Amino acid sequence: MANPLARAKYTFSAHALKQLPPDDAREVAFAGRSNAGKSTSLNALTNQHGLARVSKTPGRTQALNYFEVAPNKHLVDLPGYGYAKVPEEMRERWKEFINVYFHTRQSLAGLVVVMDIRHPLREYDLQMLDYAFGRGLPAHCLLTKADKLGRGEQGNTLLKVRKELGERASVQVFSGESKIGVDEARAVVSRWLEL
Repeated sequence: MANPLARAKYTFSAHALKQLPPDDAREVAFAGRSNAGKSTSLNALTNQHGLARVSKTPGRTQALNYFEVAPNKHLVDLPGYGYAKVPEEMRERWKEFINVYFHTRQSLAGLVVVMDIRHPLREYDLQMLDYAFGRGLPAHCLLTKADKLGRGEQGNTLLKVRKELGERASVQVFSGESKIGVDEARAVVSRWLEL
């Protein structure tokens, strides 16, 4: 089956609300701690090696990066949070930007929260999920780096996270490196974008 996300291309970065595109499209936002594997996940879903830049320095995403997959349909890479060594003032500015984005953006069709399967549901992950729950947006959690755990541990963590979140969000194991769960996640994002 053809990958509906394969045509994704970087279009622009928004550092302020006024730089966002017209609010009449569909977009799926990707959020996660700075070292959770967000860029690797985006690259795996689009089957493009260098679409989202993978950095050895966590916290390099410092804007909302837009990737167009079809006319008026975007993947949006949110700034990595929690781990990034950035000045407090910048962190507060990001926080306010993201807060307004989540509360006002009508184009937002869903949120993918990327979290390391070895450290799921940290405070920041829950904060991002709360944005989605508060808006009634669908949320999907990728438990990344699943290749670092055995199948039993993967299953146990998956059950634990599903139990904690209940019906409010869907959850799956994922690995951008070994491609575990890529088709499942791609199907969710494609459905939200109406591809």
